[in-house]
Amino acid sequence: MKSSNIGGQAVLEGIMMKNGDRYAVAVRKPNKEIEVSVQDYHSFVPQMIRKVPFIRGIFNFIDSLILGMKTLMFSAEFFEEEEGEAREMTAAEAAKEEKKESVMMTFVLMFSVVLAIAVFMILPYFLSGLLKNFITSRALLTVLEGVIRLLIFLGYIAMVSRMEDIQRTFMYHGAEHKCINCIEHGLDLNVENVRISSRQHKRCGTSFLFFVMIVSIIFCFFITAKSQVLRVALRIALMPLIAGVSYEIIRMAGNSDNPVVNLLSQPGLWVQRMTTKEPDDSMIEVAIQAVEAVFDWKQYKKENFKATLTP
Repeated sequence: MKSSNIGGQAVLEGIMMKNGDRYAVAVRKPNKEIEVSVQDYHSFVPQMIRKVPFIRGIFNFIDSLILGMKTLMFSAEFFEEEEGEAREMTAAEAAKEEKKESVMMTFVLMFSVVLAIAVFMILPYFLSGLLKNFITSRALLTVLEGVIRLLIFLGYIAMVSRMEDIQRTFMYHGAEHKCINCIEHGLDLNVENVRISSRQHKRCGTSFLFFVMIVSIIFCFFITAKSQVLRVALRIALMPLIAGVSYEIIRMAGNSDNPVVNLLSQPGLWVQRMTTKEPDDSMIEVAIQAVEAVFDWKQYKKENFKATLTP
């Protein structure tokens, strides 16, 4: 199976799909119509750097955070207008509002990254350290730290998945995966074919985060500094490299049907059972429009599934 190289994420009552440097956001508005916006994404990272193995994963992750927040705010605008009276803004007011949103988005992203590092990297280290009086093996403490990190990660997902709004977002997440799987298995992109496609995909961001947890255990084995401050600092410093390695793993998985690769992908696919839910047909329709706005699936099918091409 050849990867289509398209990817995306669920937003508020919609889907974002990205193909190369173009992305589309399709949102089911309160009046039930589907709004589709197609834009070019201008990365702050030069194209040459974005092709370097291991390094590209770091910047692709940052790009995905920026684009994800931007498209999430875009989708939220439709429902803010529904709650209150929308009024026309002057050009100056619009520019001021855009600048305000950009500052807020930057702050939220920075806060989210700091919080994630604190909760998923630093907290497990200190929690495992509480047992150092009972466990003298550094290797065992490192494994225990990794297990705690995984439990926090899975517990967080299990907790948020119980929220009603998040459940709908996870349904759109499922629709996103189903569309990509439908395309990559040579089926015509329509509601019926998308419905029968899998809602798990090896290139999912959930699998990426799961591999970050696993890869971090391996990297932490090599941190042997005696200073506690230095051990914490090294864990934080290694995060970009951990992200880069994890990105290469899921990138390889998305382009391979090797049995070993498929086996290694299974834990991440299992976790996706919590972060994706079966969508309804109206959600699938939104996902299809997002895909078709930036990706020629008919040409992809013609090039990769010639024997199954229908007239």
